[in-house]
Amino acid sequence: MNIQLNGKPIETEVETLEELISAYEYNKTTVATAVNKHFVPVSQRAEFKLHDDDCVEVIAPMSGG
Repeated sequence: MNIQLNGKPIETEVETLEELISAYEYNKTTVATAVNKHFVPVSQRAEFKLHDDDCVEVIAPMSGG
C-alpha cells in the first residue's frame, strides 16, 4: 500500500495506524496522529485501518519556546 507519512510517500505492508507507528518507532503514547486531516485518538489506533493514498501525520511534542 502507498501512503503519505508526514508529507513523504512511503510503501508499507502494515494494516493499522498502530502498526505504522510501531514500524516507524514512534513512541505511541506521546505522539498525536491524524489521517486525512482527522484526529485519531490513541484508543482507536489499533483498529484504525489504513488505505492506499491515506495521508498520515504523526506529531511529537516539542519543548522550548
